[in-house]
Amino acid sequence: MPDHSSHTDIRRDGLIAHLAEPWQSYALLARLDRPVGSWLLFLPGVFGIFLPAEGASLKIRFFYTALFAIGSVAMRSAGCVVNDIWDRDIDRHVSRTAGRPLASGALTLRQALSLLTCLLLIGLAVLLALPPICWALAPIALLLVALYPAAKRVTWWPQLVMGFTFGFGAPMGYVASHGTFDSRGWALYMGVVMWQLGFDTIYGFQDMEDDARIGVKSTSQRMLTMAKPFICGCYILTLILFGWSASAASLSPYFWIGFAPAALWLLYQGITLEPHDAPACLKDFRQNIPIGILLAIGFIMGRLI
Repeated sequence: MPDHSSHTDIRRDGLIAHLAEPWQSYALLARLDRPVGSWLLFLPGVFGIFLPAEGASLKIRFFYTALFAIGSVAMRSAGCVVNDIWDRDIDRHVSRTAGRPLASGALTLRQALSLLTCLLLIGLAVLLALPPICWALAPIALLLVALYPAAKRVTWWPQLVMGFTFGFGAPMGYVASHGTFDSRGWALYMGVVMWQLGFDTIYGFQDMEDDARIGVKSTSQRMLTMAKPFICGCYILTLILFGWSASAASLSPYFWIGFAPAALWLLYQGITLEPHDAPACLKDFRQNIPIGILLAIGFIMGRLI
């Protein structure tokens, strides 16, 4: 068993520290100690909600934003539970993940499935409050959530699968706001996928030695020898696709106020990347929250002003 005190992204401080068991373990299983994933699921939905010129009123768009915030926490947590159920045996042998509740034995599989049921019910309630056209997309989202944990067993590109999964808020938000899906929505979605491929590959650099030892595949291992050009390439494609979708959707010049600093930050992150420095990779990964917030501000301002 690896020494998971050496490097872990589990956080037992703050409000989590005051929870009694098994509630603390439930919170850790749902990743409530690390909201970064919820942010990175939520923000693409904001991009999609505010990109189209036609469709829902601004009041309704802000209502959808609130729904997406709730749904993002619930569905991200559900995805983490599914991932940990799939990977509970693998996680025991990876230093960063050995302390997770299922891997460590703090929770049973039955307890995890009970939590998953509750989270999916919350997600269903949010979905039913969205336009019916979104209901047709829900099975695709659930399929992606279910398949993502298996990707690392069969392909070197699980981070790409993660991009399609976590980025699905973009087409969901676009369809909720616009009523249809078109080339602007596709460009936005592909931009989100490239963005998430980039930062999740950075995240995966933390686990390369453990992944190689236990035979798990990752984009991070595949692209290690060309890490900087690969990440920069992902981010450049992201910026091109975001810029094109914003122009095609006639967002105002205020969009670029948020876009420009986010673009510089992403490029700086790619240029200064140190793939063998696990704490630095975790820091770079977490920086995508403020980067995403800047982008969201751009999409909102470009539609409001």
